[in-house]
Amino acid sequence: MASDKLNQQLKTLTTQSGVYRMYSAEGTILYIGKARNLKQRVSSYFRKNLDSPKTKALVKLINYFEITITNTEAEALILEQNLIKSHRPKFNILLRDDKSYPYIYLSDEKFPRLSLHRGAKRAKGKYFGPFPGVGAAKESLNLLQKLFQVRQCSNSYFNHRSRACLQYQIKRCSGPCVDIISAEDYGRDVDMTRLFYEGHNEKVIDDLAMRMESAAEGLAFEEAARYRDQIGRMRELIQQQVVERGSGDLDLLAIARNAGTVCIQLMFVRQGRLLGSHSYFQSLKRDFTDSEILESFVGQYYLKGSQIPSEIISKITGDSAKVLAEVLSGIAEHKVSLKSNVREKRLQWLKLAKTNAENALSTRLASNQTVETRFKALTNLLGLQCVPDRMECFDISHTSGEYTQASCVVFGNKGPIKSLYRRFNINNITGGDDFAAMNQVLMRRYKRVKSGEIEVPDILVIDGGKGQLKQAELVLAELEVDIPIIIGIAKGRTRKAGFEQLFIPGQSTAIILEADDPALHLLQHIRDESHRFAISGHRAKRAKEKRTSPLESISGIGAVKRRELLRRFGGLQGIKKATVDDLKRIPGINQTLAENIHNRFHD
Repeated sequence: MASDKLNQQLKTLTTQSGVYRMYSAEGTILYIGKARNLKQRVSSYFRKNLDSPKTKALVKLINYFEITITNTEAEALILEQNLIKSHRPKFNILLRDDKSYPYIYLSDEKFPRLSLHRGAKRAKGKYFGPFPGVGAAKESLNLLQKLFQVRQCSNSYFNHRSRACLQYQIKRCSGPCVDIISAEDYGRDVDMTRLFYEGHNEKVIDDLAMRMESAAEGLAFEEAARYRDQIGRMRELIQQQVVERGSGDLDLLAIARNAGTVCIQLMFVRQGRLLGSHSYFQSLKRDFTDSEILESFVGQYYLKGSQIPSEIISKITGDSAKVLAEVLSGIAEHKVSLKSNVREKRLQWLKLAKTNAENALSTRLASNQTVETRFKALTNLLGLQCVPDRMECFDISHTSGEYTQASCVVFGNKGPIKSLYRRFNINNITGGDDFAAMNQVLMRRYKRVKSGEIEVPDILVIDGGKGQLKQAELVLAELEVDIPIIIGIAKGRTRKAGFEQLFIPGQSTAIILEADDPALHLLQHIRDESHRFAISGHRAKRAKEKRTSPLESISGIGAVKRRELLRRFGGLQGIKKATVDDLKRIPGINQTLAENIHNRFHD
């Protein structure tokens, strides 16, 4: 059974692909693995019934784990292998077989053969690799069969064919064994395969594009379509190889911040390969910009003797980046550049670092130790006899009064309880009236509390100032629902984190806590979570509404009439300007339907 610490980590795990590292109580890495779905894979170690004795022995030693999120499972596979080579965890060594790493072999003969190879490289030809595992090598061979149709059969099978085999029939081989393809054309496919494995993907695509255009000009449309499909598959593959492509040594720094805590994620790329990452946490006592925080980190981290790469990518801007680059170049005795505006591969790496920073910070904030400290601090601040079991927080989100949504998030004394989160569509209010919106959502929520359907919270938090807090008081008084503590949390004059004002009914002045106060961090956490949940729901609703034509909501207007209206009036703006008489001229639209259409756009 997993400990409370591990259970808390498991609750906050992401479902994305990535690599996980299991640690002992002493901080030693016990095991490194990769997963398509981190939550499912890591959770599987802590089931009641484990089949493998080795897994049971491993789980007994696990004290905590860390993860690195990747864009794809293929990237996770590569990163896993790099980390295993670097750290050599004992459970990975025990569980690994004694086989050598696999390569892809391209033979040197009239019609070369592509195959999986292990062992000594004695035969003439090209060897590509090594691959981190047989699965990755076989997946590569499978892809190449679809792309270039180079044969993969053995020579004995190839030399004794009298007719094309099934691989030719399903378009995974071009049939060189029975002379369906000439040696010259087959050689071009072999060249494309070689270029692909050597990393010249764009050159392969350019060549395929030229062949496609030539075939189209010669009216060979089926052949042109085949080249088009090959280009499409190549593009997909290139998008899946973010971590493995590229060159050079560089570090990436990304930052995430929430509730008075900042996480800096450092990712290491060497020779174009992601080798690992590490998270650093710091509590903020006052408001710093992201650039200032990263500048301070770079100075402390690299100047104390850490390896300095030729390139550091972060959001450090202005003269600070130039100064740091000069200092680091002098220490490293090679040119070091600090970049903030990057594109393509580096931009994708930077986004990946940002994702990992946000995930690490979320896990940190949800840890038992952090949450318990903050709940105790809030208990002391409010003078409560015991730690509250349940907190609820409400927020409103809209765009210029449209698509208004409200959120309710629930925290227990162990952290967020996401299964109890709720969203509310707000209707029949004046657009942009946050007080009315807050009144409506609280009324709907606490009617259910009064009826006993939902548990009464110990603390009610309202994202807003005195006006929103007053609505909460009015609703609870009308419904006769007693909640011991009501808190309004409003941004201060600077509207920056750490300067919030707390309003409590019966107190004439606002409470302003120190920026590093754990009680404030808890209130910021639940407020930010409520805001995130509200705005994500609002954006989804807005996007859905914008994808839907206003005509679809009018009874009696089907696809045919809708198409005719748009055609006759040139779009929704034309329909909006049309009079009832104009609308009546459309076949099938009578007086009543014309009025309904007109009212839909003008009421």
